[in-house]
Amino acid sequence: MTAHFKDISAPLTAGAPLSADQAVAGPRIPPQQQILVYSPEQWEIFIQEWAHYCLKQKYIKVQRASGAGDKGVDVAGFADAAMLQGVWDNYQCKHYDHALYPSDAWPEIGKILWYSFKGDYKPPRRYYFVAPRGAGTTLAGYLGDAAKLRKLLIENWDKNCRKCITDTQEIALEGQFLDYVKDFDFSIFEAKTALEIIEDHRASPVHVARFGGGLPNRPSPSAPPEDIAPPESRYVAQLLGAYAEHTKAPVPDVASLKSWSNLNDHFGRQRIAFYHAESLRVFARDTVPEGTFESLQDEIHAGVVDVCEANHCDGYERVCAVTKEARNLPITSNPLIARAKLQDREGICHQLANEDRLKWSKP
Repeated sequence: MTAHFKDISAPLTAGAPLSADQAVAGPRIPPQQQILVYSPEQWEIFIQEWAHYCLKQKYIKVQRASGAGDKGVDVAGFADAAMLQGVWDNYQCKHYDHALYPSDAWPEIGKILWYSFKGDYKPPRRYYFVAPRGAGTTLAGYLGDAAKLRKLLIENWDKNCRKCITDTQEIALEGQFLDYVKDFDFSIFEAKTALEIIEDHRASPVHVARFGGGLPNRPSPSAPPEDIAPPESRYVAQLLGAYAEHTKAPVPDVASLKSWSNLNDHFGRQRIAFYHAESLRVFARDTVPEGTFESLQDEIHAGVVDVCEANHCDGYERVCAVTKEARNLPITSNPLIARAKLQDREGICHQLANEDRLKWSKP
């Protein structure tokens, strides 16, 4: 038989625009695919992040069982102070190389039934299986039908649960315990999908650090309030002192700046810059790991402090020189730079002045 050949056509990606990020990191892999290759240790760390940043927003307390003898409780979210004797939800976090089978779920459901029957805790309000690949088709079908889930759990008890509840004894499904199982609300059991977990995690400040993909768009900063707010008091006082040095006349308050239109306009711009920087602080709190904004402040401080401490005619000239230097600093390493504006850099100078890390008037 004669083999037939044909020319290889150009791939679909040929000639496609290449971004700088792609050149360094390659194409982005969606988070729900990244978690599929996690080791058990990586999955454990991810679940710790998810519980800390996401579940704590929903409950008064979130705790994780540790060590042997957890009695089927993994991550517990408590809705009231009664803890396990009150209203609570259980998140059973499993790491397997496959979507969860019914045989994976039976022992875990069995533990909840047995220990709640014994009175070690009240049954959870909701019970979620959490796994990288979610629930398989068969288990998902059972979880969607409480009556069928109960029936099959009873049928599979001796095979999958009897010897798996505790190491100290076999648990027979009989008598009062069987009656308890027959009356138990099996609709509390369900499985979280990987996409649901990722969407929860997306709202955390460590999402981009873990999965990449760039920072979200930043909301437009609010305009400064008409009246000076208490958090502005120190940097405003510093500016008024700098203006007094420049005019060689007392500048006791903001209202007196109306005598010098250029200084009044300058002050207005500095307040706008300060509130830009404050909005960047809030944006950083919600989107990047703790300390990222403070690292940017430190970098700007390091870049302008020599200019601040140099000789200047007066405090106003020092302010202008320092904020100009801040605008021109070649900052590239901090991830917030991708969302920062020139006003943010100026505003950070005033945040530093608020903390007396920069001083406009020299003794």
